[in-house]
Amino acid sequence: MPSHKANKYGTACEYYLAEKYRVDLVDENGTRIDTSWYDGLKNGVPWEFKATKYKHADGQPGNFKVYKRYHRKLQRNGGRYGFAVYRKRGRGTQILKTTSIPASRLPTLRWHGGGDHRDTKQAKISIEDVF
Repeated sequence: MPSHKANKYGTACEYYLAEKYRVDLVDENGTRIDTSWYDGLKNGVPWEFKATKYKHADGQPGNFKVYKRYHRKLQRNGGRYGFAVYRKRGRGTQILKTTSIPASRLPTLRWHGGGDHRDTKQAKISIEDVF
């Protein structure tokens, strides 16, 4: 799937998670929070949202991508992840499952290449490891 479409669905999930967990995506001036390592704040705690499609077009299950440098920063700052699993439904997005986990409580991560575009390593987390 082209990244612009993936971004469309991921953004829909991000807004859903922000509303569900009452996380602010804008700062006190009403400006969209724009950081590389978190998506929003709740009571001063940084939150990062991750979304994945339940199954890809090739039948493979989705997975969440976490980037090492950002994950470590989120951990140091007592941050949380909000996870969403979705599927395309007509022209929209149907959220199937959500959960929230402190960054310090993620399952064991195996870091590897693939995050070069962010100058860091990445880890993939299966849906089953989160839910």
